[in-house]
This record gives sequence, structure tokens and C-alpha cells, in this order.
Amino acid sequence: MILNANSTATNLAVTLLVSVMVFGLPAVDRAVCSRLGLSLQGGVSTHPKAPLLLRIRQWLLTAAFGVYLLIVAWLVFFSRRSTAQYAVHAAPFQDLVQAFRFDFGLFDIVRSFFLEGIRGGLTHIRIVKPEDIAQVYMNVMLFVPMGYLLPYIFPWFRAKVRIRPAVCCFLVSLAVENLQLLTRRGLYDLDDLLSNTVGGLIGQLLFISFAYVVTHPNWRKEARAYRRWKRNARRRTLYPFAKRIALPRTTLFATDETAVWDFYVTRLGFRPLRQLVPEDGPGTAFLLGLGRSQIEIRCSNREEQLPEQVLTLSVRRLWPVQKRLRENGIETGAARPDPYTGCRRLEFDGPDNTRIVVLGE
Repeated sequence: MILNANSTATNLAVTLLVSVMVFGLPAVDRAVCSRLGLSLQGGVSTHPKAPLLLRIRQWLLTAAFGVYLLIVAWLVFFSRRSTAQYAVHAAPFQDLVQAFRFDFGLFDIVRSFFLEGIRGGLTHIRIVKPEDIAQVYMNVMLFVPMGYLLPYIFPWFRAKVRIRPAVCCFLVSLAVENLQLLTRRGLYDLDDLLSNTVGGLIGQLLFISFAYVVTHPNWRKEARAYRRWKRNARRRTLYPFAKRIALPRTTLFATDETAVWDFYVTRLGFRPLRQLVPEDGPGTAFLLGLGRSQIEIRCSNREEQLPEQVLTLSVRRLWPVQKRLRENGIETGAARPDPYTGCRRLEFDGPDNTRIVVLGE
């Protein structure tokens, strides 16, 4: 990916645009959402049309990301003509090293910094090809917005923010280099692949260190609580196995299997996985599944008063679930803040004194 980035004005303009995006976007986003009564942390919004406004916000951010991708596509493909031959440059950072001229070898240069100080050591290093330095700089800056915007806009990248954005930038850059090679619009350059990945990593770190801090004002409290828990939990039994442990099944009790079937299978859409009928009693046990969630329902088939039970489900977006529930005749009322996480939650009644809670991420 070769960009015409030799001028200082171009480098300054790109740096300015990226800086405005990095430092201006979260501040403006937070200010606008606060004025409209919209929550950016998954909590309950006060605006009566909050779901629609949040969708519009998501569409605007996605459209802006699409414009950025179009600019990248124009720079790396459509701004150049096809060449007659395939070209490959596989020596990593060879051009960047050749952009400098050193009076001594590496160890002598390092030694000069200790003996002559920083200013004296720099006198033994001269820039002979500034255009190569500008080229690497532009390739880094080109992918900073991608590493920054991916976790900012899309929840899937935020879920694994330390890994997924940088990996995606690497894969996109790899695809770009291969397409440039196949179409002969540029050359397959290993320097570009490394520079783009570094740019994506920088954008990812900027999101973690700045954008997340601005849009989550309670991050200090959350970070302190997490460090305190981790410090104490390391000595506990299950901590080394935390990533391998899941809670895939919840057990409920019921009295009427017809009501269980009508509510969980017919109305909510759970899939019957197994049914057990014991030989020595009138009860029936059901195992129902929905995605990776399972519910075991032990039905006694006799009249009795059961204690209050709670079934909690988690979804990514709450408003489509609320809409589908209403379409199936299940009223939930308005969303409320969850007292533990601050996320939005819906509640409705199920059979046998069961309270269904749906949490939005």
C-alpha cells in the first residue's frame, strides 16, 4: 500500500483529523447523549424515544465508519492505476532503516548516548530519506481509526477489546495487500502489513485509555473493585478455572405441565430437549433449551403453593425482546435499572409464582 504522503502538510492534516476523531468523538457523543437523556453504559435512558434515538446513533456511527472504509479503499485501490508486473517487498522495515544514516554501528550509537547525552548522540544519526519515514507514518495513521472505531461502535469488538480490534486490523491489512498484489494496484509490502497492524493496536489502546474513560465516568470505581476482587480471589479455589466454568442450566419448580408447555415452549420459544417421567410418582421433569441456555423444570402435577422463583435471561438488545413479548401478549411494563449492574431490565410473570427478568447488556 503506497500513499503519496511525502508532504509535511499531508502528515499534519492526517494527524489532525485522527486527533479530532480520537479526542472529540467520545466527548461530543457523551454530551449529546446526556442532553437527550440517553445512557451509553447500558443503563436506563430517560428519553421516551430512547430505543429509536440509540438506533439512530448506531446508524450514524456505522455510516461514519463506512465513509472511513470508502476513503481507505480509494487510497489503496482506486487512486492508482494497475501496473504491468506483480511486485512484492518482503524485507521488514528495510526502507525505514535505510531512511537513516548512522556514523557508527548500533552499539557505538547507543554508547554515544551515554557518553555524549541525547543531543550529542543524535548528531550521529541523519535522515536521508524523509519520504520513507512519512510513508511508514501514514500507513500507521491510516489504521488508527479502524482500531479505535471498531470497539467504539460494535459490541462484539468491545467484548474482547484487548484482542479482536488489532486482529481484525491485521486481517484487513492482509486482505488489502493480497488484493493489491492480485489486481497489481500497488505491491505486496510486508512493511505495510506491520505498520497497519501497529496503527490498529494504537487505536485500540487509545479507545481503552481515553474513549472508554470518557464514556464510562465510573471506570475508576469499577477498576478499583476489580483489582480488589482479583487480589483476594487468586487464593480461592475456583479462580484458576474461572474461564472454564459456565452456568448453563437453571432449575425451576412447577405444578401444571400444561401451563409450563404453553408458557415456555409455545409463547417464549424454548425447545424441548428431554422429558423424564419417574415411575414412582406423578411428577414430570422437562429440559428446555434456547441457544446455550437450558431450563430444567420439575413439575409435580399437583396443586401446591410454590415459593417465589426468578429466572434471569441476558440479551444484547432489550427493545426487540420487549416488542416480541408484546406481540405474543406478554406485558412487561417500562424498562427499569437493574440494582446490581445499572443495566436495563424487563420483568414479567410466568406460571407457578415465577418472575422472568430480562437484562440488556
